[in-house]
Amino acid sequence: MATTKKQAARGKYVIVRTYSAGAWAGWLQTRKGKEVTLTKARRLWYWAGAASLSELAMHGVSKPLECKFPCEVDEVSLTEAIEVIPATPEAIKSISEVPVWSARA
Repeated sequence: MATTKKQAARGKYVIVRTYSAGAWAGWLQTRKGKEVTLTKARRLWYWAGAASLSELAMHGVSKPLECKFPCEVDEVSLTEAIEVIPATPEAIKSISEVPVWSARA
């Protein structure tokens, strides 16, 4: 049985753009149609130093202190995934090094 692209991406770190929940980065657990489940995921609320999610997935960000990535969540289910982009090791390292952004005082 041939492996599909959806199956091949499972278990990989990906960037997901959704219709209404923004962009997320995390480990792909399941994908069924537009439904995606990520673990150890961060919302990419605002990024600097990458022109697009494609560039972010390939190279990460060049201005990590200007990014707004909140804390990691254990798991998130995204019901309107538009794109799922596998991230490179360089991008994974870059995203993980962005300080947690929080509105908590």
